[in-house]
Amino acid sequence: MARRRWLPALRSLVTSTRQDTEAKQITWTGGYTSTSYAGTSNIWSTEGRADGWDVGRVVTEGYERVVWVYKAIDTMGKHASRLPLEVGVGLTEDGEFEQVIEDHPLLRVLNGRANPVETGAQFRKRLSAQILLSKRGAFVEVTRSNRGTITRLDLLPPDRVMPVPDPRGEYIAHYEFTTLHGEVRELDPERVRWIRDPHPTDPFSGVTPLEAAGISVELDHLSRLYNVAFIKNDARPGGIVAVDTSSLSDKEMDRLEARFLPGSEFAGHVSVVGSGPGGMNYVDLAARPREMAYEAAAQNAKIEILGAFGVPESVTGNAAGRTFDNAEQEEYGFWVHTELPHLELISNAFASDLGGLDRAIRFDTSTVEALELPRRKRRAEAREEWNAGLISADEYRRRAGLPAFDNAHTRALWISPQKAPVPARPEDAAALGIAGAGGPGQLPPGQAPADPNAPLPPATDASGDAAAAVAQARAESGQAAGGPGAAAAAVGAARSGASAEGQAGAATAAVQAARETEDQVPGDAAAAVAQALGVEVKALPGTSFEVTEQDFDRGQEAVAAALAPLFDRQEGVILARLRSPKSRKGTKFWKADGASDTRGGAGPLDIARVIGTDRWLEEIDSTVARVLAGVARTTAERTAAAFGAPEPPLQASGPIVALVLDAVAAAEQTAHAFLDTLATLLNQAQESTDDVEDLVALVRTAFTDMAPRTAASIAESAAVATVNGAADATATSLGPAIVRTWVTRRDDRVRAAHSAVDGTTLPVGDPFTVDGYAMRWPGDQLAPLHLTINCRCRLRYRPDGGEL
Repeated sequence: MARRRWLPALRSLVTSTRQDTEAKQITWTGGYTSTSYAGTSNIWSTEGRADGWDVGRVVTEGYERVVWVYKAIDTMGKHASRLPLEVGVGLTEDGEFEQVIEDHPLLRVLNGRANPVETGAQFRKRLSAQILLSKRGAFVEVTRSNRGTITRLDLLPPDRVMPVPDPRGEYIAHYEFTTLHGEVRELDPERVRWIRDPHPTDPFSGVTPLEAAGISVELDHLSRLYNVAFIKNDARPGGIVAVDTSSLSDKEMDRLEARFLPGSEFAGHVSVVGSGPGGMNYVDLAARPREMAYEAAAQNAKIEILGAFGVPESVTGNAAGRTFDNAEQEEYGFWVHTELPHLELISNAFASDLGGLDRAIRFDTSTVEALELPRRKRRAEAREEWNAGLISADEYRRRAGLPAFDNAHTRALWISPQKAPVPARPEDAAALGIAGAGGPGQLPPGQAPADPNAPLPPATDASGDAAAAVAQARAESGQAAGGPGAAAAAVGAARSGASAEGQAGAATAAVQAARETEDQVPGDAAAAVAQALGVEVKALPGTSFEVTEQDFDRGQEAVAAALAPLFDRQEGVILARLRSPKSRKGTKFWKADGASDTRGGAGPLDIARVIGTDRWLEEIDSTVARVLAGVARTTAERTAAAFGAPEPPLQASGPIVALVLDAVAAAEQTAHAFLDTLATLLNQAQESTDDVEDLVALVRTAFTDMAPRTAASIAESAAVATVNGAADATATSLGPAIVRTWVTRRDDRVRAAHSAVDGTTLPVGDPFTVDGYAMRWPGDQLAPLHLTINCRCRLRYRPDGGEL
């Protein structure tokens, strides 16, 4: 009968050595005994909870062995290492220091070099790790010069430092530090900064996340060891085949065993063993679900470890399975609930070294993007409130941490959807052009409405009247770099000068004002013009109506203000495309990066692609159309009210929409001509240069010199056409018994063709004949360009048979 033998892999299961059962205890293992204080408990009657904590073992078995412990401590420590500390006095409403002390001695060691072998960043990272690993906390020895200035900081090993209580009732008598050579040094409490996360009942002990996560740390380690041991040692085969060996020789049995060798490379294979008579049996030894629980145990251990430290997995670098918003919220929660308190624990430990109770120290977290989340949300909410007309532009800027402009337009509420302004102060009403100084919609008490339809004053000597001042100021401002804002300011200055009859030099003063306001922002200039024109606000009688210069200027300023950011943006887009590697690749403007760089070429830049005309013209159209629609609506309402109608007739809507579209098309044509000119200049310039910066300088010059004049021309032509057209369409729809008279500005800028029709009166609906062309109103966009561009004429309406 052949003998039965166990395979080597199974013998180890049968003859395994017995291991001693691990015994653990949670009772206090003993107190501290020093040369100056005997006893196992201190005056607070608390047990030495931190005495039995082995920091070396914690580092070896936790920090260096368990990946999630290492990653959590490393994540928190890197932030403490990366962010500098700052010292300051007082706090503003935004949480910033009122005064920052940049040369404080403490910052030289914390941000500079802590000691001869450590920089401040290395010192802070080790300090952060010790606070998290040591139950006793961390101990920092402070060294000062003879003058008391801090010169170095040293981090003492926490397992070799013992705080000694004072038997007389003081908190700490001294600290005992045991050197590597066994020498015991007594350190004065003034020289040691004891930093720890405080224990709720024992002031001589701290708390560490590893204490709460201890079982999870061990479980994670054992789960991984189990998996490694199973694969490495082939702890069990996939199954056992028991055969009847009564008829098998030893040689045949050895041959069967050789075919099913044990070892990790044969994990899961079937092994053969001998059995008694009776045939063959099979035993399945595959791992059962209960034995595979180490996977779930490892996952739970990870969750518990990271939870104890307060570090989400996404912050450690693995954001899989999370949306962008969830990962962002997790990072914000980590900073608010975990990292910031940890950093405050470190910085506050050095508060006594600042040299004054009014001084404070903290980590500079201004560069932490995650902490901007609530501010971004507040700004988004403020933008929504501003779009809804609930807050003013100044209020939004204050919430966003920006300085307020504090003018009438930025103080007002702009009510959607028409963006109608509601002044914040009575004096803002005139600047917004909606009322007199008595308040929104009201005239000052005791002031009678002025007649806006009084005959225009006759032209006087051009040397002193306002008309000549306006003409000269605008002529000068057309050559200045200040753009539409400078021209508007000059107009306001000219009109202010016109109020003094016979005052000599009004034109000179207006020109000078235009020159001095070249650098003024458009918003300020617009507000200044509106305020100057406020004295011309006139109440409307019930039987006649005349378009005023104020109507034109309001529309012009609105269009100019809307165009300014579009021109600025287009300039930035063109400059960015000129410098873009994608645009320069394959052209002579590519700067080769070494001899092997073959991405250059000899061709020119694609200027049409660089300028991007179509996209910009679409923005011009939509922006100008939105502004002109508001101008037309306001003019139509005023015209209807002048003739006693509660609102513009419905049949006026179609003509008004058509004239707005005509004005938009004319604006697009002017803007297109500007870009065509710029494209021509760039194409000519690139024939004589291969330096893209030359083209950049050309673009900047073109936008500085040409863009303001182009925007001013668009704004003036569009405003005149829209205001005159909307008034004429409304008057025409009110009935045929209304006539209107062509009125010029009567200055030296008026065209001869327009002077010829000055004073001509025709029924509504009948076009004027100007230089042989039919014009429905001044600025009619269907007329030739030479009769409409920069036109400033207007119409005066009255019932047929009434006095003009």
